[in-house]
Amino acid sequence: MITDTLFFEKKATQDGFRYIAGLDEAGRGALCGPVVAAAVILPDKDLPSGIKDSKLLKPKERLDLYPQIFKSALSVGVGLSRAAEIDRINILNATKLAMYRACLKLSVSPDLLLLDAITIEALPLPQIAIIKGDQRSLSIAAASIVAKVVRDRIMNTWHKHFPMYGFLNNKGYGTKEHRDALRTYGPTAIHRKTFKQVFDCWTLFGEI
Repeated sequence: MITDTLFFEKKATQDGFRYIAGLDEAGRGALCGPVVAAAVILPDKDLPSGIKDSKLLKPKERLDLYPQIFKSALSVGVGLSRAAEIDRINILNATKLAMYRACLKLSVSPDLLLLDAITIEALPLPQIAIIKGDQRSLSIAAASIVAKVVRDRIMNTWHKHFPMYGFLNNKGYGTKEHRDALRTYGPTAIHRKTFKQVFDCWTLFGEI
């Protein structure tokens, strides 16, 4: 088992790659809101301490690391795919599209992508899909933090428009609070109507 979270980056550097971008997403399993992806190219040294899979960090730890990642990274790109796109092309393709857009936002062109168990066919670059990549690659972990913080902020904004759904707490995921609100108030325009729990409420409220 590889425990060095810079193993893949070091190996890529030894193989002649210079700009290695880690990519990850946030919000893939949520019932509403966008899926947000981030791409991060870290430097070889002076890395922020404490970077790990965003799911293993407390909210305050993510918020503390977020500006540190932007400050130290050679480049950071963020892309997203909204609920309507998710419904139109499915969540997997929407995730890949968000990652594609994140790569396009990088100010430094990567020559290798490290991804969490996914590849992006639309990008003609060498790619390594790593199982549990957000736990095994520091670059992917950094991307997971950026994507999570950006998406949380988006959902906090949506909470102001739809406070009854509790987005401030659940960030659009299918908690009991959120599911109960769906059954009471019905879905909003930012809900993913192709997701079963939302679809069932949509038909209940006669929206399809």
